[in-house]
Amino acid sequence: MLLPALLALLLALVTACTTAPPDRWQPKPGTDWQWQLSGRLDKDVDAPVYDIEGFDHSAGTVADLHRRDRKVICYLSVGAWEDWRPDADDFPRSVIGRSNGWKGERWLDIRRPDVLEPLLAKRFDMCRDKGFDAIEPDNVDGYANRSGFPLTAAHQLAFNRLVARLAHERGMAVGLKNDLDQIPQLVDDFDFAVNEQCAQYEECGELTPFIRAGKAVFHVEYELPRERFCATSRELRLSSLRKEMELTAWRETC
Repeated sequence: MLLPALLALLLALVTACTTAPPDRWQPKPGTDWQWQLSGRLDKDVDAPVYDIEGFDHSAGTVADLHRRDRKVICYLSVGAWEDWRPDADDFPRSVIGRSNGWKGERWLDIRRPDVLEPLLAKRFDMCRDKGFDAIEPDNVDGYANRSGFPLTAAHQLAFNRLVARLAHERGMAVGLKNDLDQIPQLVDDFDFAVNEQCAQYEECGELTPFIRAGKAVFHVEYELPRERFCATSRELRLSSLRKEMELTAWRETC
């Protein structure tokens, strides 16, 4: 009787192994990338990673990039409300605060996961259903800005970990966008980092915990010429680009 029981156990283990979901994508330091959030999408850029608008692109576009052997990141704003999004009316006025400096955008009250989690879950479902490999969640440092709410570092940590959990539950990787001061507490929760202008503000060294953990840092500068940051980027193993603020297809690499 032992042999049939052992065979059944082995069969169950084999079945579990073959049906288990694959490990989520983990980009490595130095991985080249393209970041385009406006204009007609250029699918011919020679970069293994594309970071594009989640709402604006279809499952067909993501599939086409996959056929070109690209990994695709879904850009979403999670910490700010945007008045042009199709779900804008789903956000109650009570969680919408001050402008974050961009037209039509306002900080959200991240102390209200009871309100925000189901709304963000639907957005993450959209990215998963379109076939994206990862999420770039924007505006995750409201506590360090004049948001209109008494946000603290603890509120931000809790919210950012919620964002990471929502992505991971759907099998997608997730990047920490800016929020440099909280990198030591959050590096284990996120799969890569996305940073703007760390060279201009002499902050790139603060991103090294991600590099030491074997996780890519996707970095852009808007104002500095490449000769002002590329040598340091190569030394730190950052994936650095020079881009225009509008984030069209144009790019210069290091």
